[in-house]
Amino acid sequence: MGQWIDLHTARGSVQAWQALPEGAPRGGLVVVQEIFGVNPHIRSVADRYAEAGYAVLAPAFFDLLEPGTELPYDKSAHDRGRELVNTIGLDAALDVVSTAALELASAGKVGVVGYCWGGSVAFLSALKLGLPSVSYYGARNKPFLEAMPAGSAPLAPVIFHFGDHDTSIPPEVVQLHRDKLPDAPVYTYPSGHAFNRDVSPDIYDAESAKLALSRSLEFFAEQLR
Repeated sequence: MGQWIDLHTARGSVQAWQALPEGAPRGGLVVVQEIFGVNPHIRSVADRYAEAGYAVLAPAFFDLLEPGTELPYDKSAHDRGRELVNTIGLDAALDVVSTAALELASAGKVGVVGYCWGGSVAFLSALKLGLPSVSYYGARNKPFLEAMPAGSAPLAPVIFHFGDHDTSIPPEVVQLHRDKLPDAPVYTYPSGHAFNRDVSPDIYDAESAKLALSRSLEFFAEQLR
């Protein structure tokens, strides 16, 4: 069972959901939310990684603007979530990730996994912060890929998970990841956006989610050992 703790970042104080493993951790993981906050689903994701042996923090990024905000999965909440993450910005998000990673340093090497908006934050965590990262369907990756000079690479390894039927991330953008980052595994699944969200039966794809989690755990086992 996890608990809330306080994180004091350069951008202000936020809470973070802390989930700890039984016994010595295999490393630390920062879980980065979708645009709906650190709601019960994201807390369950953090708990699942703790069950796999990692010390986990899921920062509540919305606390920078509206402490305690957790949004449901409907159209108005989707619009509000987009407004909040756009106001926070990706630079501030990276500052929060950095603080969470420092908090987890005693657990060993630290990685990042993020979903949707968090998938792009995870990608940037590898690109700019040097933290091994797993990016799930990050729709904001494109401009950063386009800005990368030929032959450049992230500061740390990163892998990507995309749904073949994700209308927010067309095939040419998925291919851009392969073109710009030839050493980064780019996995696709017969599913749509947010296929890992098991509380949304209309989009959840159990087989895709299971395979993506397996690949993510293999990646972290290699990178954080």
